[in-house]
Amino acid sequence: MEIDVQKLIFEFIGGLGIFLLGIKFMGDGLQKSAGDRLRDILDRFTSNPFLGVLAGIIVTVLIQSSSGTTVLTVGLVNAGFMTLRQAIGVIMGANIGTTVTAFIIGIDLGEYALPILAVGAFLIFFFKHQKVTAIGQTVFGFGALFFGLELMSSGMKPLRSLQAFQDLTVSMSEHEVLGVVIGTLFTLIVQSSSATIGILQGLYSEGAIGLDAALPVLFGDNIGTTITAVLASLGASVAARRAAGVHVIFNLVGTIIFLLILGLFERYVLYLQDLFSLNEEMTIAFAHGSFNILNTIIQFPFIAVLAWIVTKIVPGKDTTIEYKPQHLDPIFIQQSSALALDQAKAEIVRMGEYAHQGLEETNLYLTTNQTKHADLAMQIEGALNSLDRSITDYLIDISGGSLSEFESEKHTLLMDSVRDIERIGDHFENIIELIDYKISNKVVITDKAQEDLNNMFDLTMSTVKQAIHALDKEDREEALAVMQKEDQIDKMERNYRKKHIIRMNEGECSVSAGIVFVDIVSNLERIGDHAVNIAEAVLADH
Repeated sequence: MEIDVQKLIFEFIGGLGIFLLGIKFMGDGLQKSAGDRLRDILDRFTSNPFLGVLAGIIVTVLIQSSSGTTVLTVGLVNAGFMTLRQAIGVIMGANIGTTVTAFIIGIDLGEYALPILAVGAFLIFFFKHQKVTAIGQTVFGFGALFFGLELMSSGMKPLRSLQAFQDLTVSMSEHEVLGVVIGTLFTLIVQSSSATIGILQGLYSEGAIGLDAALPVLFGDNIGTTITAVLASLGASVAARRAAGVHVIFNLVGTIIFLLILGLFERYVLYLQDLFSLNEEMTIAFAHGSFNILNTIIQFPFIAVLAWIVTKIVPGKDTTIEYKPQHLDPIFIQQSSALALDQAKAEIVRMGEYAHQGLEETNLYLTTNQTKHADLAMQIEGALNSLDRSITDYLIDISGGSLSEFESEKHTLLMDSVRDIERIGDHFENIIELIDYKISNKVVITDKAQEDLNNMFDLTMSTVKQAIHALDKEDREEALAVMQKEDQIDKMERNYRKKHIIRMNEGECSVSAGIVFVDIVSNLERIGDHAVNIAEAVLADH
């Protein structure tokens, strides 16, 4: 029998492409219909590791990607919302959640793939309502997943009569580690364990591979899928690298345990197949689910140990941005409003230091175009909003008591300063959006304009820093220096606008570059205004 190699390869890679697109579409659609609730689920349910496992399962089912959940979790650990130990629970849950795709594949819907695709496309194209199109996207992805699988498995049918492939599966069932390596490598290449499991389900149902060879490949997939998280964490914080490290260790340890009891596990899977009279695809899905659930049960008691190991492997101090206030103790409000005001001021100064750091990161994003700076700045912006609410509530509580005239002036000063610092965050968020626009539309800013922006950034940053320092020390000299800098910022803005118009007229820079330039400059000028407001409040306080 002659095998048409070209047809085999084309059907396989085409099917794989459609399958991956299906998973992405399904995940995106689910994410859109679930909205921002995903972060909330993770944030709310992770008070103990057991709930963390549940949250990990739910979120992974919704976004169809265990690495996606890990990346989300890493963000929360970075923001100081979640400890490493809580994150480990979520990562364990993500591993269980990712098996859902395999179970979906086990329901043999192959022949209905095309009508499902049609329904999805119909919902996307004929409805303008966002919720409906999100559901359409999910349905379309669901159909694409099965259609891609059908193509892949028809591409894989001839494989079992191919001598080289038979030899490979024989040696895979003899040397388990080979299967693990193949599973890991393949998942590394495709960046999706669901796809590798899907292919495995196809091969097993075509009779091209036996269970004894399939199981080690399945273990390997779980190791391969951790690489996405490792890649995502490379440029990120210590916390991110630790979370990715946990993911790797968890799956490596699981694989080693299950390789040692492979014969036992295989008998267990065959028993399940018999018990529930499962089809071949479902058998692999059950094996995958069992592996991840049992692995979680075995390692769950050792979460603290995992955290300790990974802290040793990835040393370093963690840079978390604390969203939660550190100084606002309600006990002071009852005892002494003067002390409570000092507490509030200490928290406002901390908030101001964040605002300065956010500006620095925004400036780095402008000069390097590296998204890690934008991400950090946006996290800081989130922290500023969160602190703004906490401090304002605390100050309102203080004003409920009786304040002396001096205290009440100080109270007003602090209320105003919180608002000004929060607004600084809004302005650097605007600047980040402008830089995003610049990058995605390939807007080129001339060297002269870039130099002007850098100068203005430097001046604005030092003004903000000095204003916060003046507030902290209640220093009149510093506050007066800030007032003088404000004049410089205003002059600089007028001067740079003129220079920019000349550049535009001479055709040195494009209109879109001009708009980005002018908007960044005016946002910086507004940040300068807010810094001056803080300084003015300090002067008025004396």
